[in-house]
Amino acid sequence: MSSVRIRKLRAVKETERGRFHALAFFPTVVLTMMLAMGAVSAGASELPSPTGEVLLTVTGNIGQTNDGDRALFDREMLETLPSQTLETRTVVTDGVKTFDGVLMRDLLAWVEAEGETVTASALNDYVIEIPMEDFHDFDVVAATHMDGERLSPRDKGPLWIVYPRDDHEELQDIRYDYRWVWQLIQLEIE
Repeated sequence: MSSVRIRKLRAVKETERGRFHALAFFPTVVLTMMLAMGAVSAGASELPSPTGEVLLTVTGNIGQTNDGDRALFDREMLETLPSQTLETRTVVTDGVKTFDGVLMRDLLAWVEAEGETVTASALNDYVIEIPMEDFHDFDVVAATHMDGERLSPRDKGPLWIVYPRDDHEELQDIRYDYRWVWQLIQLEIE
């Protein structure tokens, strides 16, 4: 066998050895990446515990909790959800108002809510059942601000369920007006 052929064979063997090592290492790399992705995914969906004043409690048929069978939210937690701005008239204010907050469907998705009805309760003991489909059919917002000002309990805060009334004619109906819950403190999913 010529020395050139021997060198080629050695080069091939070394290359194959390198491939073998790479292939042997490949499953470990893939497994590590999958675990890391799973950990990131699980971490993204986990509900942290509130560190500030609790503004909202969600109970009932939910998959994510952080206090027994309840999900508690403070302002900081709510602000981690994508922000939504909505301009609309209301039946209790003058002119078009700009509301900032989070989409109700994003909030309900975070707690993995499943059901047909959301019972919303307010600080003033107002309670109403809202069909879950409202939050999927319309961009309903849990507003934290109106015209750039943070909502307080004196002005219907700290959370106010606001429908995009001006965007949909069917929402300009008293049945929907009753679902605009101000001073919102609790949602129960059934």
